[in-house]
Amino acid sequence: MNILQKNDCKMLVLALVIYGIIMGLTSAGMLSAFWQLNLIFAGLNIILAASLNLINGYTGQFSLGHAGFMAVGAYVGVVLTTNFEVPFPLAILAGGLAAGLLGTLIGLPTLRLRGDYLAIATLGLGEIVRIVIINVPYVGGAAGFKGIAHHTDFTWVFFLMLATLFIIKNFVNSRHGRACLAIRENEIAAESMGVNTTKYKVLAFTIGAFFAGIAGVLFGHNMYILSPASFTFMQSFNILIMVVMGGLGSMTGSIAGALVVTFLSAALASFPNARMIIYALALILLMFYRPQGLFGYVEVTAMQPLRRFFKKGGEA
Repeated sequence: MNILQKNDCKMLVLALVIYGIIMGLTSAGMLSAFWQLNLIFAGLNIILAASLNLINGYTGQFSLGHAGFMAVGAYVGVVLTTNFEVPFPLAILAGGLAAGLLGTLIGLPTLRLRGDYLAIATLGLGEIVRIVIINVPYVGGAAGFKGIAHHTDFTWVFFLMLATLFIIKNFVNSRHGRACLAIRENEIAAESMGVNTTKYKVLAFTIGAFFAGIAGVLFGHNMYILSPASFTFMQSFNILIMVVMGGLGSMTGSIAGALVVTFLSAALASFPNARMIIYALALILLMFYRPQGLFGYVEVTAMQPLRRFFKKGGEA
């Protein structure tokens, strides 16, 4: 597989143009602090949605514990930078590796389960991580971890988001990704054809957990107090909503779902009571009229207006 395909280069140029526009608007003072913060949250949500989509959308597993991996990455990262003065880039890597290791250790026994049983197991994992954090005074307990250096900015989030999308996209288009897709379509048939289903499910789970941990480190260093209340079941549910809304098995859908949820929440921030009602109605309408999500399995490069531009270089 040619990693640096033409489509990758075209998408990179487009992303850099978007980055330049946003930075230009920020420098000109045309973006308020509120919308700058929401752009950071949008980038974090894209990382979280893409990593969960690898597990739920491309591999066909049903995980509800993504907030737990995010929490592990966040706390490992802030402890390293605050208590041990580890450089921020190394803390990002360490947070991702810690979450990925937990994903491997948890995935080996739990990914032998399927469907609702797996969802319950991963939901329990996320809650166990949160409760352990609450009961560990070293990381601040229920009051939260204080004194965090504010390292995260839009540049860090944007380029790590690009790296996440690039790596997951190329993983999906590799033979390992095709094995994951075979498991999603029919696990029994894939196993009968010689696919080591447990190995590939754990691999997808580990990669997804790794990037959730990276998002957690970025999230933690965007806060001055990191509280375990940020990693409840509702956070896992919000990430799942982004994936389902955009389309299970679509990287473009992960981006679209994350952007819609982030900016819809921001736009309705002044109406906290109506926000959840509108949120629920939007999901209900989507399930009625577009149950496959906004994009389904379709990527932006396969859409008719852009097909000629991306006609060579493989799928995005």
